[in-house]
Amino acid sequence: MAIVSTFEESLQKAIRSADPSFAGFAPLAGCMPETDAELDEALRNPTDRRLFHLAYAMLERNYSVERLHELTRIDRWFLYKLDNICAQHRALCDPHQTLQTLGRAQLEAAKRMGFSDAHIARLLSAAGKAAVGEDAVRSVRQSFGLRPFAKRIDTLAGEFPAPTNYLYTTYNASTDDVSFDEHGTMVLGSGVYRIGSSVEFDWCGVSAIRALRQLGHKTVMVNYNPETVSTDFDECDRLYFDELSYERVRDIYDMEQAGGVIVSVGGQLPQNIALRLHQNGMRVLGTSPEKIDAAEDRHRFSRILDEIGVDQPAWKELVSVEDAEKFAETVGFPVLVRPSYVLSGAAMNVAYDCESLRRHLQLASDVSPEHPVVVTKFILGARELDIDAVAYKGELVVHGVCEHIEDAGVHSGDASLVLPPATLPAGVMDRVREIGGRVAKAFEISGPFNMQIIMQPADDGAEPLLKVIECNLRASRSFPFVSKVTDTNFIDAATRAIVGEAVPAPRDLMQNADKWPYTAIKVPQFSWTRLAGADPFLGVEMASTGEVACFGRTPQEAYLVSLLAVNGFRLPQPGKAVYIGVDDLTEQRVAQKVARHFAQAGYPILTDCPETARLLGDAEVVKFDYADRRGMRDAVDASKIDLVINLAKRRPEDKANRDYAMRRMAVDFGIPLVNDQRCAEMLVDALEALPAGTATALYG
Repeated sequence: MAIVSTFEESLQKAIRSADPSFAGFAPLAGCMPETDAELDEALRNPTDRRLFHLAYAMLERNYSVERLHELTRIDRWFLYKLDNICAQHRALCDPHQTLQTLGRAQLEAAKRMGFSDAHIARLLSAAGKAAVGEDAVRSVRQSFGLRPFAKRIDTLAGEFPAPTNYLYTTYNASTDDVSFDEHGTMVLGSGVYRIGSSVEFDWCGVSAIRALRQLGHKTVMVNYNPETVSTDFDECDRLYFDELSYERVRDIYDMEQAGGVIVSVGGQLPQNIALRLHQNGMRVLGTSPEKIDAAEDRHRFSRILDEIGVDQPAWKELVSVEDAEKFAETVGFPVLVRPSYVLSGAAMNVAYDCESLRRHLQLASDVSPEHPVVVTKFILGARELDIDAVAYKGELVVHGVCEHIEDAGVHSGDASLVLPPATLPAGVMDRVREIGGRVAKAFEISGPFNMQIIMQPADDGAEPLLKVIECNLRASRSFPFVSKVTDTNFIDAATRAIVGEAVPAPRDLMQNADKWPYTAIKVPQFSWTRLAGADPFLGVEMASTGEVACFGRTPQEAYLVSLLAVNGFRLPQPGKAVYIGVDDLTEQRVAQKVARHFAQAGYPILTDCPETARLLGDAEVVKFDYADRRGMRDAVDASKIDLVINLAKRRPEDKANRDYAMRRMAVDFGIPLVNDQRCAEMLVDALEALPAGTATALYG
């Protein structure tokens, strides 16, 4: 959401806020219709891309307001406002317009229309003109004395004076509504909610603000999501409901003459601009942005781990597709393709052969073109550990260790987390703490950080190998969960470490964790029904949109109550059937265990092919015509399927795959779905651990 005093400036700010890769009201490169007929069709049918199709039609195809009105039925008032933006866009693209010839009035007009410095720089560089950088535009703007003004949001609709601390910035003003004499500490929020960045980071931001206020600091929150607590202006001394771009954060920092800025509690968005803020004279508090950059850069991070003697899977920085293929052949497939500076595992994929490797490499370079792509050995059959921690000047203050139920390869945001870990061998917890201490020291961390460690069984039966696969020098989405379970506010401790005041004494929260009287488990909540055609498959790229966490006396009890709390999940009703699918990577032992449990509980076991039926034992083969949606509904009802368990581990290449079709059928018809073999085994263990008679009541 964007708040400004004009439509044009507000719209452009809102577009940029939706995704930093959007310049504003402008065509999106590489995804625009090629013919007029295709463009007309795209304009007639509203989608999340229609705004960009409008920009393309107006700027590249010269569609008139009237023609667009006839195609879209959008009110002419809005279309004329968009045309105002386009007029300014064309003026900046003029072949004779350069940064040197750009006058104050022209630049001010562009800023009032909502053009960012980066967008102006790009337009001034168009049509073969000399390249112009964002900082050069900023320098010229400042030489003209042009800056945004801070205005108050009137929360009382003009009926009474409203001297709130609820602010926004705009170029369509001539005075500020506030004086800048507080010199507060800035906290950058989480920005837009999307898969991978949700209310967890808002909790972190609010907790940081509260800790700062307890320490006597004036606080300045910058965020633009109306659904957050951090945009409640009672939570901080000043709230700027504004962009989290480099340009706007620096503007606010300069106006407020802030004492510093915290970038490590709002997720990936603040992290991505941390280095630029630091390089341009802003005081970034806590861990150095140069260390943050080293951790985000896959190549540099891997090299530092080698230097400090922390093990990691075999890796190689991408030089060419041919080199990547040679590396994969040397270490053996599967391998993991990992771009840099992304959240939620965007474009991170497991490749099982050369063809999928080439496809995933192209996707990774498209998502993160300015940063290296690293290919690492993907370890099958391993378990993943999640470590959330706080350090001060390179020394651990507190840490928590969660164990994934799923095998390694499922994104931590989609995994079921167990705290305290239920199956770690003796000595592993101490080794994890030692690794955390080495990483904290190597990166000189002051503040929060999160690590993922692969626990790989040793061939000789010795203690498992521990290999670090990732480290983020910021709060993670599991910080609230770990804080609640351990009754220790990790962000409060992290904020004190960031500012170096009243830092708590180090303590080992995981000591004697095996003697805790409870276990907590966090399970994911998916929105597959809202994502038409999406594959309900767990992989290295995050897909969940929420989470549920519950306590239990045992891990099995905690898992069962957490799973039953997930929206849309229930156990099958008596007399109904269980539909089971597997692939060549599924462990036969697990598939047979799951089928045996439900068969003994009185449920008919159905499957989709004779080979699987032979594997499961007493199972009936039922095939569906997935192309016939209406007929399939009747067929599913007739088969009485009330639970689908798909244990396939290989991601399908297309929608013709039968495991994809099985999973999608479950989602589309509202049938509970279990799509991971470890989760299916944990569910069976939990049901079998129930007291006599309890399982029958749950099934009923």
